[in-house]
Amino acid sequence: MSAPSYQSLLQSGYVDSPSGRIIRALSERGSLSAAQIARSTGLARSTVSTAVAALRKSGLIMDAESPDEPSARQIGRPGTALRLNPEAGTCIGVHIASEELRVAVADVSHSVITEQTIPMRRDFSPEEAASRLQQFIASTYAENGLRRSGLLGVGVSLSAPVSPDGTVHRSSVVPSWAGVNVVEIFGEALGAPVLVNNESNCSAIAESMWGAAQGEDDFVLFKLNVGVGGAIVVNGQVRVGIAGGAGEFGHVSIDPEGELCRCGNRGCLELKVGFAAPLRDLSLVHGHRITIDAAVALAVAGDVGATRLIADSGERAGTALALLGNILNPPLFLISGALARSGPILMDPLRAAFEKHSLLKSRELDITQRTRIVLGALLDNDVVLGAVGLVLRHHGRIS
Repeated sequence: MSAPSYQSLLQSGYVDSPSGRIIRALSERGSLSAAQIARSTGLARSTVSTAVAALRKSGLIMDAESPDEPSARQIGRPGTALRLNPEAGTCIGVHIASEELRVAVADVSHSVITEQTIPMRRDFSPEEAASRLQQFIASTYAENGLRRSGLLGVGVSLSAPVSPDGTVHRSSVVPSWAGVNVVEIFGEALGAPVLVNNESNCSAIAESMWGAAQGEDDFVLFKLNVGVGGAIVVNGQVRVGIAGGAGEFGHVSIDPEGELCRCGNRGCLELKVGFAAPLRDLSLVHGHRITIDAAVALAVAGDVGATRLIADSGERAGTALALLGNILNPPLFLISGALARSGPILMDPLRAAFEKHSLLKSRELDITQRTRIVLGALLDNDVVLGAVGLVLRHHGRIS
């Protein structure tokens, strides 16, 4: 019996069959041995062997390339045994920024085909974004010899809470998108399934699939940019919340009488931990506008002012993490965002403050019970890769 087509696996109840479960496992993980497939799917090895034989015959799966063979750039680790046939389908990840779209195209074997940045005017509309993406898809797929019919889905990342149905709430990066249902607008324009999520959640997905959180079922991502974001992962799934507001650590009010936050509340954590105020101070010292990326570069190069401000932010962030740790007590905190690129300048004071303000001290705990605090591994492009991951992780569940 031959295996069905890839598209039929995604669009029917066949996803719960052994072949469908193997497809799902390979889609999420990139490449697996037969033994790893059996462990991750719960299937008997004999069942895996039979299904793999049928999938090989249909051309849906193939041997993974050895590390020394030339191939497109892999997001994650080299193939170990089996992978999906790259020709079986592609997906697109899009990150919505204030004046640009960051886009990546990948195939189902987790190879990145291209990454590009599309300039946009400030506060562009969802319709404008969808139109530019239409043009991008047409030109990019033609240039790379890709089948448009092979587009399995488009993942979208943006800096705002996003309801499970794709509705955007309170976006400060693209304010006119508040109340917009991105799934409806993009889906109609692009003619493909669309999945949308908050950028911190996408960062967590990327780190879970290819980065520093591989193999971690439970962790908290803490994102330090000009603002503060986060994501909570439990049993391998990002917690979105009933309206998409889970993980909005930056807008926990810690001082009801404090300064007014951009969200309309007072004394939000973001005002203490975010890097907006330090950037203003640094800009005054240097006599011109300093971006967060420039501040990190200055600190890494030894600028004492930038180093001091990032270290101060690290200390405040560690105090905030201790608050979260006392509530959630996760096994892992993953530090992401632009400030994370400063490495130990940020992380040393952050870890020290966390230890100081945590209820449970590391010296009192067995090493297996201590919360680890580590840097993200995909700091340059986690949001757009996470948008790709939205599609790869949801094969068979896209409506």
